[in-house]
Amino acid sequence: MTPIATTSSSTIVAPIPDIGLIGFDGPDAAAFLHSQLSSDVTGMAPGTVALSSYNSPKGRMLGSLLLWRRGPEAFVAFVAADIAAMLRKRISMYVLRARVTVSDLTPSGRRFGVAGPNARETIHAALDAAVESAQGTVASGECLIVATPDGRYLVHAPEVLADDVWNRLVAHAAADSTEAWNWRAIRTGVPLITQATADLFVPQTANWDLVGGINFHKGCYPGQEIVARMQYLGRLKERLFAFHVDCAPPAPATPLFSATYGAQSCGTVVNAASSPDGGSDLLAVVQWAALDDAQLHLSTIDGPVLTRWPLPYDVPAPVAPKRPKLS
Repeated sequence: MTPIATTSSSTIVAPIPDIGLIGFDGPDAAAFLHSQLSSDVTGMAPGTVALSSYNSPKGRMLGSLLLWRRGPEAFVAFVAADIAAMLRKRISMYVLRARVTVSDLTPSGRRFGVAGPNARETIHAALDAAVESAQGTVASGECLIVATPDGRYLVHAPEVLADDVWNRLVAHAAADSTEAWNWRAIRTGVPLITQATADLFVPQTANWDLVGGINFHKGCYPGQEIVARMQYLGRLKERLFAFHVDCAPPAPATPLFSATYGAQSCGTVVNAASSPDGGSDLLAVVQWAALDDAQLHLSTIDGPVLTRWPLPYDVPAPVAPKRPKLS
């Protein structure tokens, strides 16, 4: 299908208060996080970033993380701001005797996002920081600066420096809105789990296996048995897809409907943002069977019609469940 909108060619700087930070520090930080998250944490080299998730024992995502290994014994997780305190508290419950400190860094400063073809040059010119987005490496000076896997940048500035950092960034790129940043994030096809959608999705249904957020060869972590069973024995009945709708951005967890499912919801909005071409673009987890319908509707069975646009990666068709081998 033809995309509703194409990625803007301009380089922008935007405030991103919707993003929070959790810090993990201590000699056992890597081993502890490896036992809690879905990705291969101990395999991360210092200075690299990786997508990961923190799941419930039932295998549902409580949070999506962009994890940065800041140093041998230090990590920073970028998460939705409205779940940062909850995740810090919940993860801290399992520290026990591990030598690691878990801190909510969100209140310590402000976040800005830089995106566009000259994002790296903007970071270098404004903050004198060399960050190589192609390798996903990161650098920190007076600020925390992280390159995302898709080439955008997250900047966390201490509160006392935030106004100055903002002014230096907008001297080299166009100032834009949080909504513009959120739209570019949606176009990457990588969902952000927020308070409204926490504990709703098994990671594979949010395409976390397709964007590199799960390692299927590591040891146990919360929900690992469910995630592994779904991967090797189950059949995914729903997946994350991208859509356009001619209305204001729907809230996360807004239901979707189709003729096949009638009054029963067939999908759930994960993230949405205003599109530069009007209307809204969104990411939603949808039942495969509903995609065969002529129309999907937002909010109600006769609500606004959704138009699907392609994600920047392939979504494999569902396969029949595998039968476990009998011993």
